[in-house]
Amino acid sequence: MRAFMRLCAMAVAAHLGMTGLAHSQADYPTRPIKLVVTFPPGGSTDILARAMQPYLEKQLGQPIVIENRPGAGGDIGVDAVAKSTPDGYTIGIGAAGALSVNVSLKPRMPYDPVKDLAPITMLTAIPFVMVAEASFPGKTVADALKFAKAEPQKASIGHGGNGTAMHLSSELFNHLAGVKIPLVPYKGSGPATQDVLAGHIPFAIVDVPSSQGLIKQGKIKALGVTSTKRDGHLPDVPTFIEGGLKDYESIGWFGLIAPAGTPAPVIRKLNEAFVGAMKDPAIKERIYALGAEATPSTPEQMAAFVKSETEKWAKIIKAAGVKLSD
Repeated sequence: MRAFMRLCAMAVAAHLGMTGLAHSQADYPTRPIKLVVTFPPGGSTDILARAMQPYLEKQLGQPIVIENRPGAGGDIGVDAVAKSTPDGYTIGIGAAGALSVNVSLKPRMPYDPVKDLAPITMLTAIPFVMVAEASFPGKTVADALKFAKAEPQKASIGHGGNGTAMHLSSELFNHLAGVKIPLVPYKGSGPATQDVLAGHIPFAIVDVPSSQGLIKQGKIKALGVTSTKRDGHLPDVPTFIEGGLKDYESIGWFGLIAPAGTPAPVIRKLNEAFVGAMKDPAIKERIYALGAEATPSTPEQMAAFVKSETEKWAKIIKAAGVKLSD
């Protein structure tokens, strides 16, 4: 009888616990939510988070506390999210590197992007652009390729730094074109763009925000954008695909993540709030001003996209023999 009573008590406790959990999920959120931004204050990711902050606070009824955790290409901030309690009160914005690329670039990772994280929604996508000095006679990436084959000793492609999406975009160009044009790493898009402007290197693959001013002034020439469709900021610039590189696509992107095990109702509520924010006209305009495009999605769509990006870049990284230290 005593054993039976203990079993009954355990069953009641379990039922009450499940009921309490269901109520807590239904009431979510009941306290402030920490949003980890994996890059420093003042950058495009930080600006995006702060642009959405008032809308999110209104929708969710709680303060959104932004915490900048930069370092290691975003790995430090994403690791903090992965190791937090899976209750919806710590979420984060991660970039392509930390969520899909770095697992193939680095010998060790502090977290598993698939097993330790729960996708919530895609946020933004940013294409890159191949630029050349203004005197370059060609107009497309096909012309850059012809130049590289005709005068290989003069050809090189600058990019924003080893392991960046711009570096991998350059590796993808070499891979699909079947060439080995030397790649020159810089500390960001700005220095690479300036060296093209000065004529120190013939080409660079850089981000659109850092280069579009010089492109529109005619001081450097844009040969192609890395997305599958033309970018609204540079509508006259063809894509790499239009320039003859079939299947070429490389974009920088950001997504919203939570720790694995976060309850599905909480994920849904966060998804609705962030997707709503990205559809708000004022926020969409702010995102566009950053040189990006809002790309809201379902959690399932984000999971599928991250999987495809991880597999794609793993092949390119292996073929190119690219490795980074921890």
